Amino acid sequence: MGRIRNPRRGTIQFWPRKRAKRIYARVRYWRQSNEVKPLGFAGYKTGMTHIMLVDNGKNSPTKGEVISHAVTIVECPPIKVAGIRVYRNKKAVTDILAQNLDKEAGRKLNIPKNKKESDLDNFEKATDVRLIVQTQPKLTTIGKKKPEIFEIALGGGVADKIKFAKDILGKELNIKDVFKEGNHVDIHAITKGKGFQGPVKRFGVMLRQHKAEKTKRGPASLGPWHPHHGNFSVPHAGQMGYHQRLEHNKWILKIVEPSEVNGKAGFGRYGVVKNSALLVKGSVAGAAKRIVRLTQPIRPNRRIPEEAPSIQFIAK
Repeated sequence: MGRIRNPRRGTIQFWPRKRAKRIYARVRYWRQSNEVKPLGFAGYKTGMTHIMLVDNGKNSPTKGEVISHAVTIVECPPIKVAGIRVYRNKKAVTDILAQNLDKEAGRKLNIPKNKKESDLDNFEKATDVRLIVQTQPKLTTIGKKKPEIFEIALGGGVADKIKFAKDILGKELNIKDVFKEGNHVDIHAITKGKGFQGPVKRFGVMLRQHKAEKTKRGPASLGPWHPHHGNFSVPHAGQMGYHQRLEHNKWILKIVEPSEVNGKAGFGRYGVVKNSALLVKGSVAGAAKRIVRLTQPIRPNRRIPEEAPSIQFIAK
């Protein structure tokens, strides 16, 4: 007779399971880099399709053969550098805004009327410098004007960061300035929200016998008698989805132009791709039109090839 196993239902890795504070994710850690360039970017999840590519995995059993992969399309319109944030001993001490901010930035920021040019010299005792960037959803077809504004870290030494930030302030960044085909990225996103759900759907607990005393679709036990308060690890009903999640080492297979992925009617629940887009292997968290943040991988997987494969076909 086989051993009876009854593992706990649901993981306690993510707790509390509550709604994210905002629609775009917060990046808590940036990988250090000696190359002077931005360490992240952002795009809008478009949808999924499939491609045919030549497998270039070093130890893959199908190496050299044409195989199929599911991919996610992430449209990446240029992002604009709206300002520079100066850090001193890990604390933000000042923000320097660009002179030529878009009018859409006023939907998110309180833009001062009188900006000082001398602020560009306010880097005394700076220990770190980051870019304040704004997305440009007006360049897409998602029907949105209000931009997302967040920080992006820079690679290199402090002096190199300051010089780069001064040169790029008020200008646009393109996806090809940050990532290349074959790169690995970490994806920070807010998952698709599913509202208030019971423990069967939320944690996968088993349905109880139909003669159960209280309910069929509830946990069989609420935990020990002591302590008298409820145990957080017991599966209960509550919020499901709309959580911030990080997925490591997603593979950028190709950076495509709109004509390479657009069908006759565009993508359902999204529209037509109008800017450069990424083909990311596999799925990406979140609903269509939702912003996705991409960063340099903090724990690279060396088993994934670092060269982009040869793509034979992209389904439209």
